[in-house]
Amino acid sequence: MTATKKPAAAKAAPKKPAAAKKPAATKKAAAPDSSSGMPAIGKKAPAFSLMSDAGEKVSLATLKGKAAVLYFYPKDDTPGCTVEALDFTALKKKFEAAGAVVYGISKDSVEKHCKFRDKHGLSVTLLSDEEGKMLEAYGVWTEKSLYGRKFMGIVRSTVLLDDKGVVRQVWPKVKVKGHAEEVLAAVKDL
Repeated sequence: MTATKKPAAAKAAPKKPAAAKKPAATKKAAAPDSSSGMPAIGKKAPAFSLMSDAGEKVSLATLKGKAAVLYFYPKDDTPGCTVEALDFTALKKKFEAAGAVVYGISKDSVEKHCKFRDKHGLSVTLLSDEEGKMLEAYGVWTEKSLYGRKFMGIVRSTVLLDDKGVVRQVWPKVKVKGHAEEVLAAVKDL
């Protein structure tokens, strides 16, 4: 039995350097390349016009006069996307009190958005960009990699617009935990 413990301890030692490499990989993932296609802070946001889960058209023009949080997410009803939508829903009244509206945007259809909204009791408005025009204009439709396989998809990102439609802050490659609270703090600072 002692012989088995020694190899296990020997195996544990090489794992530490491997773990040390992970932060370096994370830093590379957050390099400027990830946000280069996103709208520039201080510039007018790209125009868009999308259908909402309420059956209404929402465009950059209809947002004038109020700050807007545009959070882009990969797919309805997946674990991370559900948590993010629930977090924004939980803070919706605080966003409204701060003078902002919140929109979740993905390539899912309006029908899928309605099912997602109803299943989880979401109160944030969901916008459908099935053609991907807004996703491309905002630089969030990019090549992704999973287990060595490359594919196109939405990088979870958020853009904050002021009441004139000017980009005030961008969050590329968002980590869900605590994100809605961070965005709310930025809205309050506008």
